[in-house]
Amino acid sequence: MTGASSGIGAATARELARRGFHVLAGVRRDSDRMPLQANGIEPVILDITDPDHVAALAARVDRDPRPLRALVNNAGIPGAGPVEVMPLSEWRRIFEVNLFGHVAITQALLPALLRDKGRVVNISSLNGRISMAGYGPYAASKFAMEAMSDALRNELRPHGVRVVVVEPGGVKTEMSRVGLAALSRLDDGMTPEQNARYGALMRAIPSHVAAFTKAGVTSDVAAKRIARAVTDSRPRTRYTIGATAAFLIRASRILPDRMLDRMTTSDLRKHYPATTVTA
Repeated sequence: MTGASSGIGAATARELARRGFHVLAGVRRDSDRMPLQANGIEPVILDITDPDHVAALAARVDRDPRPLRALVNNAGIPGAGPVEVMPLSEWRRIFEVNLFGHVAITQALLPALLRDKGRVVNISSLNGRISMAGYGPYAASKFAMEAMSDALRNELRPHGVRVVVVEPGGVKTEMSRVGLAALSRLDDGMTPEQNARYGALMRAIPSHVAAFTKAGVTSDVAAKRIARAVTDSRPRTRYTIGATAAFLIRASRILPDRMLDRMTTSDLRKHYPATTVTA
């Protein structure tokens, strides 16, 4: 699995090892190996945007006599900020990790997955189905992950490989802290005109993210749900994690766009600085 250094990824690696799997757990740095060392977990250095790392993982899988039961695409980076303000270089970096890296890993491991009738489990997000002001770059990458997964599911189903999407809502991880540091740097680089348009939004996002994360499930709860996606004999095409994700995704299927906009905007505006709230 990718993105196993911490949070959901590390918890999922441990949960799958507990269930008897041998987990190749992708980590970015040598320092991330030690905390994961355990029976059934083999940490491997893996940057999914590095072709040499991807090729090395494929070669490692090919050398192993055990069948490849599942590829869990979990690696990801946050990316909050207004569409106008986020530099194109950052858009590309977010997509490079949150989409193209997963395509690269999937392509590299598909021969083994097809041979062993394994499955692909793509970790998306609530934001892969619903976007709102300030979350466009991250949500766009996750919308793309959902579309890729739908195509892949239909392409591989005749060949015995199942493709499953997991859509977490709030999860108590460090990812939000990393994202907020990047948001602060983005805020510092805004022009006065951009600050007039988006300053209040930029100050609301950290509070909104903190509240959403605090109300979320633990990484261990999320890991059990992902393990179900890996092990269910007849897996669903999609699994949600957390009551908020389940409710909002259900609502997005039936509510008109403008009503959904009002709902998400109202929730976000609770976190605007008090002096900027208008009727």
